[in-house]
Amino acid sequence: MKNKIIYAGISVLLSACAPDLGNYDYTELDGPVVTGWPETVSILTQQSLNITPETEGGMPEDSYTYEWKVIDRNNDNAETVLSQERNLRYTVTLSPGAYSLYFTMTEKESGIMWQSVAELIVSSSMSEGWMVLCSDGGRTVLDFVSMVTDETYRDVLAARQGMPQLNGPRRIQWLSTMTDASSPYYLLTDDGATRLGKDSFEWSEEYSIVYESGAGIALVPYSIVCSGFGKMLVSGTKAYYCETMGISGLYGSAVNRDFDAAPAVGANVLASQVYAAMYLLYDITGKKFMGYCPLLERPDLGSQEPLADLDEMGKIAEGMASSDEESVVGDAFDSYPEGYDFVYMENTRYDPGNASMGVTYTILADGDRRYVYGIQCGDMLRYADCPYVIGKAYYGDISGCTDICAEGNLFAFSSLGNFMYYASGSTVYRVNLSDTPLTAEPQLEFGDETVTCLKFNLYQNAENNLKSYDLIVGCRTADGEGILRVYEGYDSAGNFAGAIPSEEYDGFSEIVDVTYKERVY
Repeated sequence: MKNKIIYAGISVLLSACAPDLGNYDYTELDGPVVTGWPETVSILTQQSLNITPETEGGMPEDSYTYEWKVIDRNNDNAETVLSQERNLRYTVTLSPGAYSLYFTMTEKESGIMWQSVAELIVSSSMSEGWMVLCSDGGRTVLDFVSMVTDETYRDVLAARQGMPQLNGPRRIQWLSTMTDASSPYYLLTDDGATRLGKDSFEWSEEYSIVYESGAGIALVPYSIVCSGFGKMLVSGTKAYYCETMGISGLYGSAVNRDFDAAPAVGANVLASQVYAAMYLLYDITGKKFMGYCPLLERPDLGSQEPLADLDEMGKIAEGMASSDEESVVGDAFDSYPEGYDFVYMENTRYDPGNASMGVTYTILADGDRRYVYGIQCGDMLRYADCPYVIGKAYYGDISGCTDICAEGNLFAFSSLGNFMYYASGSTVYRVNLSDTPLTAEPQLEFGDETVTCLKFNLYQNAENNLKSYDLIVGCRTADGEGILRVYEGYDSAGNFAGAIPSEEYDGFSEIVDVTYKERVY
């Protein structure tokens, strides 16, 4: 808590001083010094904020007027007056966030003000924690494990007035930089998709994703992938792009009119700045990779076709490069695969070439054979972080791995290293993709439980970066109970064999997806 004296609108810190060479008569200012409250005050919404300041020196209490106010540091410095009494007694109705809390004493006779300031952190029970998306016999259930109160809140969407019941849960995502800041969470289900509010998953009709479609189509995405100045999704077998460069854009018509797309989109999720992002699709009709770079349609880039196979996309990139620039790098494989069936695709932050190009891993099938391809998506114009457009980063034959073709297998790729994980039944395996030959190493065995969710959560706040390497496992017991376990990955170098969970929570329905809600202030 800091004290200030304010004269006629000019604020002077008590600790500040400067030389003055004039000849003046000075009068000692007998002002109060405010004490008795800390420099940082933390509180939950709906709790009572009670502060009784202590003063030393100054005039009698009735010689002053008083004001308590906050300035919202997350919302254009909006001011809110909390009280005009000397002692603050306030039930917190502020939205969660960071505020500057000011206590001002104004001397009635002279108008001189003495001001003290502290940091006020307002949280809700749902400001931070695990969003656990579950299926209760097909019914979508969102539970929340609070890191603020250490409590688990069940079925938090059930009380959202007017919100329809959505069935067939798919994903719960946080897209803070690519949507309205007041509603950055996306709930994806078989019945459709909707945004959710940032404080306690509030809901309103305009949050429905149909309002983000230029054609008014009720999109049903499997996931939403962001890169550069836009985001992409696949609904059914059609891919849609939404530009967010300086606008709140809408999804246009399907970009793949001549083929059906797999339900995943590849993109660079590592680089902080990408100008002309390339997205990766898999054509399940022609059975080949396709690249999509929406900015190629711009007149200043030649009004070129934005969708092409990767060989053609590489030629376009070479035509836009200077003679000494490489467009396609890497020699993990000679030619892009064709004729294989799509199994799985995942974006990571693993960057073996230090080119700010995270690897997108894709598992493809040819009968009972399984192959992994790693492709890096960069920047068509190389203006920002990425010096290349496409990287051929990895190829491996995983056909010899235990139960790799079993129905219902779950997959996850680490951003820590060249590691693939998969769950078959009750067992989680690791494949070190840098080994030869590729084999499966048993990591975790859950007995009579079945693994229903396997993933790495890619954290957004810098202070949580190392947690992005933690393996998240959701299991269903023989009695149908869901259990969430988290295993630390950084210190173990991605080897979870025999590991003890660092976090464990139970009492869920069948776990489908898990995402960590980080503090946004």
